[in-house]
Amino acid sequence: MLVVTTNDIPGYRIVRHLGLVRGLTVRSRSVVGNIGAAIQIFFGGNISVYTRLAEHTRQEAFDLLVEHAQSMGANAVIAMRYDANEIAAAVTEVLAYGSAVVIEPIAGSGATSSDAGGPWTAPRTVR
Repeated sequence: MLVVTTNDIPGYRIVRHLGLVRGLTVRSRSVVGNIGAAIQIFFGGNISVYTRLAEHTRQEAFDLLVEHAQSMGANAVIAMRYDANEIAAAVTEVLAYGSAVVIEPIAGSGATSSDAGGPWTAPRTVR
């Protein structure tokens, strides 16, 4: 599954648009995590407790987006974005969204259906 933030993918043509896909997760900070963060805030610098929570939450939203796209028959997601909102005190939602598409390599472009695709390529899941 190729996931990109652009509206097209060099070397590929979009042969079918399948629609909007999304991955949504809602997370809260734990009391223990807040205490650990308070200690880090006291000393300054990166608040690694919150950094890990944010990264884990975005990864979960991304994985849900990929799962949604795969269930629709897509082999790529274009125009992928993240959005985050605090919906209550210490409760945040993270939404990953984009357009599910079916792509195929353009003849002579050098692209193949097995190209790695770089850092935005979701891992292939075998079920």
